[in-house]
Amino acid sequence: MKKMFAKAIVALSALAFMLPLGGCMDDNSGKEEEFDTKGVGLFIANEGAYSRSTASLSYYDPATKEVQNEVFARANGMKLGDTANYVAMFGNKVWIVMNGSNVVFAINPDTFKEEGRITGLNSPREIHFVSESKAYISQFYDNRIAVVNPSTCEITGYITVPGMDDSLTASTGPMVQSGRYVYCACPSYQKKIVKIDTTTDKVVDELEVGIQPIAIVLDRNDNIWCLTNGGGWEANPVGYEAPTISKIDTGSFKVVETLSLQLGDYVKGLAIDGSRENIYWLNSGVWKMNINASALPAAPLITTDSYSLYALTVNPANGEIYVADAVDYQQPGMVYRYSTSGSLIDKFYVGIIPGSFCWK
Repeated sequence: MKKMFAKAIVALSALAFMLPLGGCMDDNSGKEEEFDTKGVGLFIANEGAYSRSTASLSYYDPATKEVQNEVFARANGMKLGDTANYVAMFGNKVWIVMNGSNVVFAINPDTFKEEGRITGLNSPREIHFVSESKAYISQFYDNRIAVVNPSTCEITGYITVPGMDDSLTASTGPMVQSGRYVYCACPSYQKKIVKIDTTTDKVVDELEVGIQPIAIVLDRNDNIWCLTNGGGWEANPVGYEAPTISKIDTGSFKVVETLSLQLGDYVKGLAIDGSRENIYWLNSGVWKMNINASALPAAPLITTDSYSLYALTVNPANGEIYVADAVDYQQPGMVYRYSTSGSLIDKFYVGIIPGSFCWK
């Protein structure tokens, strides 16, 4: 019953994302609080209820186990907006990608005050920083990746992805970089990864993987690990198959190994540790696999009764594992903190649908 309910929630969530986006930000000024955080901390981007502008940003201090919720709204006197899809740290700023509000905010990592914003985007998904003067922003419902200047927060151009028209089936998503090339997964109704030359901002190659590559990471040997969800449901027009984990050699840009999970598995949240030697993913628990392994592990590292695990991250400094639980996708979510061996250290409430992490 739990699995059926989980799949129903997933299907409804997927349907919502396929509708035209109409979210907006609430710029009504309110009381602004002063923050001055120091040291290591974890940012959690909470997506919020779709189209209701209930996205939020949380901040957790691992040393004190203190969590601060709604820090963007409290520091800036305005709501974050609709659907906080991704959060990243670069150039002494934290960047928050707002999928429904079509904006990327840049904030001070210590005070949480806004220091810039990128507008004019079309359903932005993730941001990848090539240099201090160049970043790529992937987008849903668009066959283009936006090229932006993080220093000025201006869009400077676009990268058109071949083989996709500008429609609901067009999408680009997670990105990693090896040398001068950025590799971008195309997760929605697609089954490919494209290779972009950062010197020309052009797609120079593409590789077919499993159906709907939803996450990619880069290991210490410059191999890409790609997690596909197999389509998610039987009626998916691009197909339906078992989720896979593939290893891709960036030198030859070929798949060198593919490991298949079970048909119907609900996978999420590929991550890699600080040594870039172990990958982690969610599938009715937290799974861990060394990059040199030739077979999937027999059992998860962490078991759980939850059917709504949504995202995870690994502390690059000590290997501790943080798992986001969306609960019922309507009330505040939970984050669970585990030791490297899988023992629970802490748990705390955050905002609605915690979906992305970023370490300070």
